[in-house]
Amino acid sequence: MEQLRHENGLLNGIIRFSLNNRMVVLVIAALCLVAGIYSTTHTEVDVFPDLNAPTVVVMTEAEGMAPEEVERLVTFPIETAVNGATNVRRVRSSSATGFSIVNIEFDWGTDIYKARQIVSEKIAMIGDDLPENVGKPTLGPQASILGELMIIGLTADTTSMQDLRTIADWTIRPRLLSTGGVAQVAVMGGDIKEYQILMDPGRMRRFGVSMDEVIYAVKGMNQNASGGTLYEYGNEYIVRGLLSTNDLDEMKKAVVKTSENGLPITLDAVADVRIGPKTPVLGVASNDGKPAVLLTVTKQPNTNTLALTGRLDNALDELKANLPADVKVNSRIFRQSRFIESSLDNVKQSLIEGAIFVIIVLFIFLMNWRTTVISLVSIPLSIVASLLAIRWMGLTINTMSLGGIAIAIGSLVDDSIVDVENVFKRLRQNREMPEGERESIVKVVYEASKEVRMPMLNSTLIIIASFLPLFFLSGMEGRMLKPLGITFIISLMASTLVALTVTPVLSSFLLGSQNSDKTGREPALVRWLKKYYGKALNWSLGHKKTILCGVGALLVAAVVMFFTLGGSFLPAFNEGSFTISISTVPGISLEESDRMGRTAEELLLSIPEIKTVGRKTGRAELDEHAFGVNSSEFECPFELGKKTRKQLTEEVRQKLAVLPGVNIEIGGPISHRIDAMLSGTKANIAIKLFGSDLNKMYEIGQKIKNSISGVEGIADINVEQQVERPELNITPKREMLARYGISLPEFAEVVRVMMEGEVVSTVYEGNRSFDLTLKVNDDARSSIERISDLTIDTGDGKKVPLSYVADIKSSAGPNTINRENVSRKLVVSCNATGGELAKAVGAIREKIAENIELPEGYHIEYGGQFESEERASKTIALVSIFSIFIIFMLLYGEFKNIARRAAESAAGAHRRRVRHILHRRNPEHSRHHRIHLAVRHRDPQRHAADRPLQRAFVTGTLPRGCCHDRFARPSEPDSDDGDHFRAGPSSARARRRPPRQRDPVPDGESHPRRTLLLHPAERFRGSGDLPHQLKIQEEGEGIMERKPQYLNTKV
Repeated sequence: MEQLRHENGLLNGIIRFSLNNRMVVLVIAALCLVAGIYSTTHTEVDVFPDLNAPTVVVMTEAEGMAPEEVERLVTFPIETAVNGATNVRRVRSSSATGFSIVNIEFDWGTDIYKARQIVSEKIAMIGDDLPENVGKPTLGPQASILGELMIIGLTADTTSMQDLRTIADWTIRPRLLSTGGVAQVAVMGGDIKEYQILMDPGRMRRFGVSMDEVIYAVKGMNQNASGGTLYEYGNEYIVRGLLSTNDLDEMKKAVVKTSENGLPITLDAVADVRIGPKTPVLGVASNDGKPAVLLTVTKQPNTNTLALTGRLDNALDELKANLPADVKVNSRIFRQSRFIESSLDNVKQSLIEGAIFVIIVLFIFLMNWRTTVISLVSIPLSIVASLLAIRWMGLTINTMSLGGIAIAIGSLVDDSIVDVENVFKRLRQNREMPEGERESIVKVVYEASKEVRMPMLNSTLIIIASFLPLFFLSGMEGRMLKPLGITFIISLMASTLVALTVTPVLSSFLLGSQNSDKTGREPALVRWLKKYYGKALNWSLGHKKTILCGVGALLVAAVVMFFTLGGSFLPAFNEGSFTISISTVPGISLEESDRMGRTAEELLLSIPEIKTVGRKTGRAELDEHAFGVNSSEFECPFELGKKTRKQLTEEVRQKLAVLPGVNIEIGGPISHRIDAMLSGTKANIAIKLFGSDLNKMYEIGQKIKNSISGVEGIADINVEQQVERPELNITPKREMLARYGISLPEFAEVVRVMMEGEVVSTVYEGNRSFDLTLKVNDDARSSIERISDLTIDTGDGKKVPLSYVADIKSSAGPNTINRENVSRKLVVSCNATGGELAKAVGAIREKIAENIELPEGYHIEYGGQFESEERASKTIALVSIFSIFIIFMLLYGEFKNIARRAAESAAGAHRRRVRHILHRRNPEHSRHHRIHLAVRHRDPQRHAADRPLQRAFVTGTLPRGCCHDRFARPSEPDSDDGDHFRAGPSSARARRRPPRQRDPVPDGESHPRRTLLLHPAERFRGSGDLPHQLKIQEEGEGIMERKPQYLNTKV
């Protein structure tokens, strides 16, 4: 095979190497294709890129504490400790009844393990400052905000809810946690099993047993005693005191005290020992209107969602075989994989449809299956290159990265089409030349690819420059959009590389034969388009002002329309499921909230498109997504039939509108969680009011709600329910406590044990452990009067009613206290409808500024998706200026010498014609000399490529007698610096002017300059009949090269 000679330039080198090593290039391309397919099957697949800022969640159980006490004694110390930590950008907290959640958000880019270590160290420093009855602060599992993978529902016909919860806690949950990639499994609903010792105040008074004596008797009563070791007869024996038992009858026999007459008083004499549900119940759950236990599975970061979902499904299938026959497992309530699979299917469908459309367009315009195949090769190779880059960079295959590929699908074949079309045309021209003058196929392919290499590269760089603003985005918007830009740019660069390597190689193989171009001319559609395009172009050039004015008007209209369009960070997309939040007035009982939740479930299930409903009311233990008992969250997968998602949403809103006194928020499982991460509330727009007095903040919040209720484009306006709820305050009478010899710690312990209960030991059933709780029976504390009658032991052993030493009054206190950056806050939330997020926020700001006057020390901040949209818009607008500048410089570099390149193209045609004529007229001479003709446009805008060059002066150095033939005859003398000729194929006239006297010059040596005037009656095809500058530079034996001189053409 002919080897191409070396030429300067990187792109020339790439093309030359590819054509000199054609089989190597094809093998490398095939290997890349195989590697890409293999890599794709082993790359993590997720719904979105990792959008979560490095966040550490600290959860603390403070059973029995009111929200104000939780805020003051638990939340505030933790906030104070972590606020000064390195790279902490925001601290949000929520203090509810008996529970504290603190979210510590670090700067983007902070290593999550370093962040968790910092928080752990800060919490360790305040461990001694927390109250004794408060649980140990616990770090939440390391998971993304979008890490909720699956919700599994357990229902049963005959199995009790207590047994169902035990199965979930001790059979299903450990099995799921053992699956690699699972971070947490939160269980909610059912009755938690515990062993209970329920003291009866009446029986205790009758037997003269004090509460302290009962506490002393039962604490540690079910823990084995260690007796050390015993050595005897050469053996070592471990001594164990086996006190632990799960037999209720054995527990009842425990001695509390001995009576005055010496008789033992056992535990069953003063208390009931039984197995019962743990109280207080924090939350309940249901599935399709039936009581259920729900398990929420959260995945670890950097875990393949689809693969993990498959492993969990296999684990559930194995577990079902060992569950009671009436227990049903429903894993369809929420599955993140469903949205991922739907998104992937949509993108795959777009890719396939785009590829089919590209094939059709290519074949219509080229009408050659070989050129179509060559052009299409760039699509799979470019996509594979981008997927390899994704894996190498540690990114995931998600909707954004696949979206970048889908956007680029039409651009991937551009460079290959340009190269193939030019190669195809040059090969056709090469076949039309005399057989002796034809170049080799590889040489023609190389020259044709070299001609279009810079336009291909510059077009790619221009498109890349337009995507550069995406890489300047920060925060969540940067994490969301950067993968799209990365895959788009990589696939586009890969397509250019393919066009410079694989495309020339395939062209040399497939387009070199005579069969590759049977018609020998352009397709009919192309000829038709050229014909009418030429007419349109001529008309446009003749009506420049009309065209420019029309384009300007369209530009102005586009700019006006741009500013009238609504703005939103995330478009409305169909997630295939609703996440609905319903909240009622704080202080409502869990039973009443559960009843209202069941009513809402029935309303939702009456909608045919909704297939199943899972509900959570309240919260689970140590669940970072905690709700009060007045709040319920519904997961409702649906299948759209003839209705649109917007229509279905409106129907759901209308169905739930019949519920009295509730706040409703409707969204999707993913968008809801993104909103919660951005603003702390599951809504598009969060109006955050900061202050100190919760009642005044709630009053202002209601005013804000009323003020913005008339704003068009918003719905689901809710004021956070941080209102007062009923409380029962037991305030000690310190004088009476002193009189009866009761210390304050003793009083506090009595209140805690009597009212809430205290875990005194643990009961083991095999490997399962259950709490042994001591408290007063439910009847004794069912009302304020009964609580007042509870007895308390005095210092001298007597018993007095609780009402003697304490005031028991009903009052009100806050339901939940939310804080952000060490300030109390209240949120007024709403959702934008129709995607008009930015417009809605602007209207809300205007309304609040007009109607709301804030007291001193109060201020309002706005949060939600629009924050990201505003930041992204500002960044893109600023960086786009530099992108436009880069694009302008690339275009200027491409077109600043357009006249020279056009002239060179025209010169090629002239040069070939002149060489052909010289060879025909003087073959002997043409063996020794070459004529090079170059053309440069004065006015590139008036270039017309297909018109004949009428007449031109050509200057150069020619040997003596070169034009003395019938092609060009000498004429009268003109000047003393050369000979002037007038030439033509038939009616040639020439004027010869003798030169001035000079010494004879031997044949073959250089002669004075001659000027040749040609009349191309045979219509030399050039670059146009417009003014040009031309030159002839002669090279040959005995010819001295001179600096080219230029003369203008005469038209």
